[in-house]
Amino acid sequence: MQATALISIVALIIVGSIAVAPRRASIEGFFGGLSVSGSAPGLWVLVLSQVTTWIFARSLMNAAILGYYYGIAGTLAYAAYYGSFLSGALIVARLRSKGAESLQDWLGTRFGTVGTGSYNVVVALRLLSEVFANLLVIGLIAAAVLGGTGTWAIVVLAVIGLAYSAWGGLSAALRTDVVQMLLFLAAFGAAFLALVFSPDFNLGAVLTAPGASGPYNGWILLAVAALQVFSYPAHDPVMMDRGFIADPATTQRSFLHAFWISTLCIIAFGFFGIQASLIGAEYEGQLIGTWAGMFPPWVFVLLMVSLVVSALSTLDSALASAARLVVEELHLAPRTLNGGRIVMVAFMVAGAALTLWGNKTLFDAVAVSGTASMFLTPVLVVGLLGGRTIALWSYVVAYGAAILGAFMYFARSWDSIAAVWGNKTLFDAVAVSGTASILPEGHKYEQLLVICICVLIVGFASVLAGARKG
Repeated sequence: MQATALISIVALIIVGSIAVAPRRASIEGFFGGLSVSGSAPGLWVLVLSQVTTWIFARSLMNAAILGYYYGIAGTLAYAAYYGSFLSGALIVARLRSKGAESLQDWLGTRFGTVGTGSYNVVVALRLLSEVFANLLVIGLIAAAVLGGTGTWAIVVLAVIGLAYSAWGGLSAALRTDVVQMLLFLAAFGAAFLALVFSPDFNLGAVLTAPGASGPYNGWILLAVAALQVFSYPAHDPVMMDRGFIADPATTQRSFLHAFWISTLCIIAFGFFGIQASLIGAEYEGQLIGTWAGMFPPWVFVLLMVSLVVSALSTLDSALASAARLVVEELHLAPRTLNGGRIVMVAFMVAGAALTLWGNKTLFDAVAVSGTASMFLTPVLVVGLLGGRTIALWSYVVAYGAAILGAFMYFARSWDSIAAVWGNKTLFDAVAVSGTASILPEGHKYEQLLVICICVLIVGFASVLAGARKG
C-alpha cells in the first residue's frame, strides 16, 4: 500500500511539473530564467524557487540525522547554514553595486582567468554534489519502501528530471519550483502536524534533546557552520544565479523571505530525527527505515513525498546552473539550446555515477564543498567589502589552502591520511619534520573544525599580506 501510494503521488507530481514547464524554450529563458515575453520572475517566484532548491532532500535528511544523533544542537547546526541567504544577499548586493553581473565577472576583473577558472572548479564540484546527494536520497527511499538497492529508482528519476529540465532550462526550473514548493509545503505540513499532535510528542523535550550521541559534536558542527556561512552561498551557483535575474530590490527581499521560510522548514524536519532519538527508535536506513516503523503509513508516505519533491526541485535547478556555468562562464559549449542540454546530460550522468559508486555519507558533500569554498571568505571580505586590491599570489595561496583542507576531510579515512592524524588531542597540533602540521585524532567534526580554522588563518594571512588600497 505504501509503495503504491508513493509511486502514484510522485507520478502525479511529475505530470504536474511537466505540465507547468514552458511549452516553448528560448535562449534567454534557458540560460537567464526570463519568461517567453522577456520578463524577469516576480518576488514570490524567486522566493519559492530559492527555498525549494535549498531545502533539498539531502538537506532535510541531514537536519534529521544530525537531530537524531546530536539533538537540537545538531539540527540548529545544520539550520545555521541557512544564514547563507543573509550573507548571500550581502554579497549579491555588493557585486551588483559594482556593476558585476556574476561573481565570476568580479573575480575575472581582479584575478583574470586564474580567478574565474579556480572558482568554476569549485562551483562544478558543488553542482555534482547536489546531483549526487539528492539521487542518493531517492535510492534510499526506494530501497526502504520497495526493497532492493534503489538503483532503478535513481535511474528513472534522473531520466525524468533531466527530460523536463533539458526542455526549458532555468525558466522551466523556476516555474516547476513554484509548484513543487507548494506541494512540498502541503505534504510536509500535514506530516509535521501529525508529529506535533502525536501522543509522544513534547515540544520542551525536543527543544532540549541531547540526541542519541550527546550534543557535543552538534555544537562543534555549529561552530563549523559559523565559519563556513559567509563563503557558502558564494560557491552555490543556484543561489548566485537567482541573485542576478530580477531587479535589486526584489532580489534582496526574496533572499530575506527565503531565509526565514527555509530555516523554519529545516528545523521542523529536524524534529522528526530528534523525536526518533527521544523515543529510543533504532537508526535504520539513514532514518528512513526508522520512520517507517515510527509513524502511521500515511505520515510516512507524506514524509517520503516531501523528500522526493525536494530532490526533483534541486535536480532541475542544479542542471540549469550547470548549463549556464559551462556555456556562459567556461565557454565550453555553444550558447544554444542543444549546447545547454548536452551539458545537462553530462552532469546528470556524472552525478548518477557518483551516487551508484561514491561516498554514501550525506553530510560529506556539504562539508567538502563548504570547506573548498572558504578561500572566498578572505577574498570577499577584504576585496569586495573592504575595497582592497588583492595580489594574485595571495588569492592562489588562499585557494590552495581551502582545496587542501577539503581534500584532507574527504580523504580522512584513507590509510595514508589517517596516519597523519596521529594520536593527538583536539587542539594539540604539532609540527612534523618542521614542514607539516598534524591534525588531531578525534571525531570527524572536530577534525573538520580544525581544518576550517587553519584554512581561514592561512587565507586571511595571505590575503592581508598581499592587499593594498584600491
